[in-house]
Amino acid sequence: MPVVDEVLPELFRIEVPLPENPLRSINVYVARGVERSLIVDTGMNRAECRAALSQGLRTLGIDAGCADIFVTHLHADHIGLAKAFARPGTTVFLSRTDRVWLEAWTGWEAFFPLAEAHGVPVPELKAEIASNPSLAFEREWLPEVSPVDEGRVFAVGDYRFECVETPGHTPGHMCLYEPRAKVLLSGDHILGDISPNITTWLPGRNPLKEYLDSLEKASHLEVDLVLPGHRRLFRDHRARIAELQVHHWARLDEVLALLSRRFLTAFELASEMTWDLKGSWASWPLAQKWFATGEAMAHLVYLEAEGAVVRDDGDRIVFSRCSPSACARGWVESGTP
Repeated sequence: MPVVDEVLPELFRIEVPLPENPLRSINVYVARGVERSLIVDTGMNRAECRAALSQGLRTLGIDAGCADIFVTHLHADHIGLAKAFARPGTTVFLSRTDRVWLEAWTGWEAFFPLAEAHGVPVPELKAEIASNPSLAFEREWLPEVSPVDEGRVFAVGDYRFECVETPGHTPGHMCLYEPRAKVLLSGDHILGDISPNITTWLPGRNPLKEYLDSLEKASHLEVDLVLPGHRRLFRDHRARIAELQVHHWARLDEVLALLSRRFLTAFELASEMTWDLKGSWASWPLAQKWFATGEAMAHLVYLEAEGAVVRDDGDRIVFSRCSPSACARGWVESGTP
C-alpha cells in the first residue's frame, strides 16, 4: 500500500516507490476537484510504480478519466506513467521547452560520442543502460503532451496553480505555485534532503547558471510549504535555496582547486570531487558515475563561460584552470561567484 496523505484540504500526496533507484520514491500530488482533478507527476513506467499509483488514486476516489496530468519535467521518473494513466479526454501538460527536447529524443546513443570524448567508458555505459530500468526512456510509452508556458493557471477546486518556469534541472523544468495557499509544488527544482542533479550533455546550454538564476527567481515567491518531487515536505524555502546556492559555489571552488595544476577530463574530475554517496568512486555503478560526470560538466561549462577554465579539444576533451592573468573575469575562490 502506498503512503497517501492529505497535505492541505483536497490536495494529496501519493508516495510512489522507485525500485532500484537511490531516490527511493517520488511524490505524486493530486488536487481533487468536483468535476476534474489534476495529477502532478506520475512515476516510472514500471509495474511497481503503476500498482502504487493505481492504488493511491483508488484510495482518493479519483477516476483517471476525470483528471488531467501535469508533468514538472521530462525525466522518466516523472513522466513515465503519464501515457498509461491518460484516458480519452485527459490532457498531459508539459512545459513548451521540455516538450521540444522530448520530441527530439532519439535515444541514449546520441550522447555516446560526447561522453567518450569527456572520458566516460562508453562500452560499460551502454551495458549499464541496457540493464538498468531506472535509465529506461522509450518513445513508445511517451504521451502526447500539450505545451504550457509560464503564467498558465490551472483551476482545481479552490486552488489556482500558476506555472513558474525554473530551468536548470532540465531545460524546461516548471513548478506550480498557489499564491493564496502559499504552496510551491517544486518538482526537482528544490528538494529538502538532497541537491537536485544539475547536469549537461547538451551543447549550447549553461544549466548551472540557469539553475542558480531559477533559485533566485523562486526565492522571491511567498511560500509557506514546499511540496517537492522527492523525500520530505518542508518549509522556509529561502533557507533551503541559500543552502543550495552555497553548495554550488563551494563545488565551483572545489573544481577550480582540482584543476589548478593539471588538465583533467570531466570523468577524471568527477572521480576526485566530493559526493554524498556511500563507498568509493571505484565501487559506484557506472550510472552514478554518469550522473556525477554530467554534474561536473555543468560546473565546467559555468566556469568556462566565466573565463575561469580553459579546455583543450584533442582525442579527449580536458580542462584546466586559467592563470589569474588569463581569466576574463578574475574568478576568486571566495565562496561566491
